[in-house]
Order: sequence, then C-alpha cells, then structure tokens
Amino acid sequence: MEQDHLSPSAAAMPMSPTTVARCAQLAQQLARAPHGAGAALKQAACAELGVSLATLHRYLAQVAQRPERKQRADAGEVALPLAEAQLITGLLTSSARKTGKRLLSIGQAVEILRANGELRAERMDAATGELHPLSDSAIARALRAHGVHPDQLARATPAVELKSLHPNHVWQIDASLCVLYYLHAEKEAEAGLQVMHRDQFYKNKPKNLKAIEADRVWSYEATDHHSGALMLHYVMGAESSANLVESFLQFVHAREADPVHGVPRILMMDMGSANTSGLFKNLARRLQVELIAHMPGNARATGQVENARNIIERSFESSLRLAPVRSLAELNAQAQRWVRWYNATKVHSRHGRTRNDQWLSITAEQLRLAPGIELCRELLSHEPETRVVSPTLTVSFKGREFDVRGVPGVMVGERLAVAINPYQTDAAYAVLRDAEGAELLHAVPVVERDAAGFREDANVIGEDYARPADTVLDTRRKEVERQVWGGDTQEETEARKKSAQAVPFGGRIDPYKVIDQAPAPTYMPRRGTELQPAAAMAARAPTRVLTLFEAAQHLAQAGVALNPERHALLRQWHPEGVPEDQLAALRDRLEKRTALRVVAGGAP
Repeated sequence: MEQDHLSPSAAAMPMSPTTVARCAQLAQQLARAPHGAGAALKQAACAELGVSLATLHRYLAQVAQRPERKQRADAGEVALPLAEAQLITGLLTSSARKTGKRLLSIGQAVEILRANGELRAERMDAATGELHPLSDSAIARALRAHGVHPDQLARATPAVELKSLHPNHVWQIDASLCVLYYLHAEKEAEAGLQVMHRDQFYKNKPKNLKAIEADRVWSYEATDHHSGALMLHYVMGAESSANLVESFLQFVHAREADPVHGVPRILMMDMGSANTSGLFKNLARRLQVELIAHMPGNARATGQVENARNIIERSFESSLRLAPVRSLAELNAQAQRWVRWYNATKVHSRHGRTRNDQWLSITAEQLRLAPGIELCRELLSHEPETRVVSPTLTVSFKGREFDVRGVPGVMVGERLAVAINPYQTDAAYAVLRDAEGAELLHAVPVVERDAAGFREDANVIGEDYARPADTVLDTRRKEVERQVWGGDTQEETEARKKSAQAVPFGGRIDPYKVIDQAPAPTYMPRRGTELQPAAAMAARAPTRVLTLFEAAQHLAQAGVALNPERHALLRQWHPEGVPEDQLAALRDRLEKRTALRVVAGGAP
C-alpha cells in the first residue's frame, strides 16, 4: 500500500485552488464511473497532484457534498401517552431515597405496572396494525419528550434574584461545624488546633467523637448582602443561642481596622432553634432588627452566606494546617486578620469593587451604631415595663421622666408599655401594637428640667396659657358631652351644660317609658286561712286528757258515788283516758245507767 511521506503539518496544510478544482472534478468522475474504474482514476490523480492515496481521500472528503439526511416523518412523536408517562415517573420517584438515588430502573417500573394492569406502553405497526410493547429506551425518550423524566423533575425550580437597598440593609448569618479541626488543651505539648484524623474520628468510634464534643470548633459567618463583606467569629462547644448572641455582638460593634460594623435592618438565617431562641429574638426586637428565617429546604435564600463558608474553608482554614494556632483567641485573631485582608483586596464579581469599597458607600442614616456591649446584654432579657400616664402626660422609667404627649392614643391614667431605646440615651420607646399584634416603637424624649425643677417647655405664668392638645380621652369626652347637651361648638355645649333650664338630650328621653312598655304580670291566686274570734279560738283549744284516776277524782268531787262496777265501766268506755271536756257527759251517763237499773229492779 502506498505510503504518504509528507509531514503531518504538510498534510494538514490547506489545499490550493488548483487542488480543490482537481479534487472536485475527480469526485464527479468517481460518481459517474462504473464499478471497478475508481481505483485507476484515483491513481492518476495522485500522480498528478503528487500526494498519497490517503491524502487524496482527505482532500476528497473536504470537497465532497453529501446530501442532507431526510428527517423522518414521525420525528418528535412519541407513542407513550402523557398519563402513562406520569404513572411511570411516579413509581420511579416513589422508590427514590432522600439522597436522590433511584432504586427502580425504568424497565423494572414498566414491568411492575404492566403486571398490575396499570400500563400498556405500546406502539402500533402502521403496516400490519400489530401492537408491540415499547422498549425501555423508547419509554425513556418519551418521558423526556413529555418533560416528566425523573432527572428533569429533580432539577432546581426557577428562582428570583433578591437585592438589598444599601449596606447594612440585609445581613445573612449561619453557623458551621469545622469538621476537620478541634482545639485540644489537655497536654501542653498537644495544646492547639488538632486535625480530626478519619481513622480516629468516624461513625464507628462514637466515644472518640463524644470525648471531643465540647472541644470542637464552630464558626459563625455573616455577610452583608449589599456589599458581600464577610464577618467571621469562632466559638467552642455547639450551635447555641449564647454563641449566636456573642458572635452577633462581635459583628455589630466596630473592630480595629475593619470598617464593616453597625446594626442591620434585616437578618436572614435558617430555622434552627438556637437562632429563634427567646433571648436572641428579644435582642433583635429591642435593636429593631427584623428576623427573616427561610423555610426548610430553601437554602438558596441564604446562598450568599453558604458561599462564604466555602470561601472561608478554601482561603483561610486551609492555611491552619500550615500555621496551627494554640487557643481560641489566637484563632479569632487570625480570622479577623484574614477577613480584613479579604474584604479589602478581593473584587466582588457582582459590583466589580472590593467588599470594603462597596460597604463604605453607606450613609449616616443607613449606619445604625450599636449600643455598648453591656447595654446589649441587658437587652437580651429586657421586656417592656408598664407605667401609668400622669395628668401632665409623662411616665417614669429607669429613674427618669419621659414625655409621652406625642404617643398616639395616650390617655391620662391608662397604662403604657415603655422600653429601653438603645440608639438614643435621652429617649425611651413607647411600645404599641398594630392590628396584627406586631410591636410598634414610638420614641419618647426625656423631660428636661431647669435649675428650679420646672420643665423647660412649661407655660410661663402671665405669658402662655395654651392648653395641651386634646388626647383621645379628651376628644371622646367632648363627643359624649355634645351628644348629651347638643350644640354645634364646644362653647355652645358648655353653655347648655351650665344652664339651669337645660335638660339632657333635649328632653327627648322619657325615663318612665320603660315602665309603660313593661308587660303586665299575671299572678296565680294563693289559698288563705280565715281569721276566727277569740271565743271560738278558745273553744277550739286542745282538751287535756285525764287519767282514769284523775277522772274518778273529778267525778267523786261532783257527787258521783263510785263503786267497782262504775270503775269497770269507766275503764271500758275510756281505756286511753278521759278528755276533760267529756267529764260532764260521763257523769250523766253513769247516773242515767244507775237510774235505769233501779227502775228495772236491779241493785244500784
């Protein structure tokens, strides 16, 4: 076989116009040549052009005009209905683990669904009309064509771009566990930042991890969303509200040679319990920081601070292996040194400036200076205190007097919630509530008094008799009086109120109409007892019952001769005793019985 002895560079050189024309002519001749005549034509062309057969083939490939492949008439069409495609995808996704790994393949899912009579997945042969099951590859193409392939559904949902208005408008904060390092301080020789070797600290050796749990290093990183400026602070132990508070206070207060400081308007973070603890939420509320916690699974909302963690690991923490530190203070010192350098030198891709340069565009109104550390710590547990409003519209708070005349809805004698104002030493906050129950803070100034103890803004006798503006209570009082006494103006109402002839409500209120409108009650009659005269009452007095011995005495005194027979009759007639009012009748009965016996001839 003939070899091409030209160098590769010569072979790759572009063809001359003569060569192009000759190769195009040869290509036409080869297309018309009968079978077997092509070899002779190629050999002649090689001799004419002075190239090898392989080079000639490359030339022909460059000048050849291949016809475009005709597109199939059914291109883009799929035989799998959308409903069946969704059913297959549903089974595939239901078998997936949380890591995204699918346990079932498309073929297995189709086989299961066909066995259960849930799926056909067939195509019809246009020539014969026969139905053939779709292959797994055809089903996979159909899933993508319908846009329901699991790989497509697993892609991220569309996101919107968020912006902040100025430096310190929005901060993002997050806590991270330094998985490679821990601070060891038991032995002087081993004290310092230690590397967690995998053969010593992994899931099969939980005791080793438990032993260094309190010594593991955590970092709190924060970013200013507008400028991208980084803030970094290391703590020991765990992600806790105390560590969050300590790191946040470090970030908001000015640091040496670091321009980034101040209190943000909004703080974005995750939903961790430490971040939403009562202490930190109270501190944020008192500093007027709005806390926005993104929903679980939406880490993109705080993507800037997530990226900051990656920058810190790669740019700063990677150097700790080369230059170990021996204490937490030394670690934070090195971290602040790195932060100052990074913010001052690294250009941000979004705004094209260094982070410090962009942050320095902040204005005086946008930079809220944090109060002292001690006051901030007091704000952690500070709750508004209720105070009674005095007749001069003032309240006492923290040993000082504050003017509350400008507070909406303030009333004399009512209670008002008052809190510390961390941004003004000569003012406090009146804490109000809106319709949704959210706090509204209204700044109230301290009452300034002169050397004599009078208010600086008090009315001067003989010069100023102006009354204070009506409060809500005053307005309501005047409205009620106008309803009672009438009048188009307050002066007319006062005049009618003082008039002796004036009647409340113009006399249209009848106080006795309620009696006239009351329904007449109906009562059930009750049974009574008639009153008896004294004689009748005496006659109806209960009679005393005499014993048989007492009755015999009374009868003997009345002249009745008693004998055994009469005693027997007496016991027979009155076995329970003789009523005193029946003694006379008993005597007559005994005497009549004696008389009858005499007449009859019997013995008395």
